[in-house]
Amino acid sequence: MGTALITGASAGLGLEFAWQLATAKHDVVLVARGADRLEHLASQLRAAAGVHVEVLPADLTVRADVERVAERLRATVHPVGLLVNNAGLGLNQRFVGGDLDVEERALAVMVHSVLVLSHAAAGAMVERGRGAILNVSSIAALLASGTYSAHKAWVRTFTEGLAVELKGTGVTATAVTPGFVHTEFHERAGINMTALPDIAWLDADAVVATALADVRRGAVLSNPSLRYQGVAGVVRVLPRFAIRALGNYRHRLTTAASESESL
Repeated sequence: MGTALITGASAGLGLEFAWQLATAKHDVVLVARGADRLEHLASQLRAAAGVHVEVLPADLTVRADVERVAERLRATVHPVGLLVNNAGLGLNQRFVGGDLDVEERALAVMVHSVLVLSHAAAGAMVERGRGAILNVSSIAALLASGTYSAHKAWVRTFTEGLAVELKGTGVTATAVTPGFVHTEFHERAGINMTALPDIAWLDADAVVATALADVRRGAVLSNPSLRYQGVAGVVRVLPRFAIRALGNYRHRLTTAASESESL
């Protein structure tokens, strides 16, 4: 894989991707908004793994920042062999009556930046005849849970289409579709998930290890859990009206947690 570029590298799955790739002796380029957190992580990775670490602060809701990251992906010096489109944000609101600015920011991070960065990476990688793109989707892509599901469904379908186009080039595209993962993702979004049973949660290290193993073997879709493989299988055979009836599961979980706290 050579050098790996990871978006959203300062927290959650991105942080785990950074550690696993660095300890596997890959140089890494860390992308996130917070320069201080990135610099701290970079110093830790250099000391622990002895690899070359670049810090590239960028706000992926800002077009100029996205283009700076794209330029790094196009660079021929220390070329990027693996792009991990991991950056994302939780949407703790309904679409109707919600803040449209929040919706547009989420679209920019989870759809637009994936499009632009994948385009830059794929172009450069195809020229070299090798490389890989790993896009973080979600099991939510199979559901009907607001715009978050829509964004992750786009990522999944886009990655599958990209994989078809890249066939025979030496470059691969993989979408990982985890379920609920123990990270700070929901906490940062202010989403109360205490009503979710322990069995529904996955560990970040296992999710990342499986995703990277699937990238190495050229898999297009990576589902890092037997439990969620089962969920995905059931969801695929359910009629769409049944999926719609499930509605916004995150809203119901939050409501249940709030009611529990008030007892």
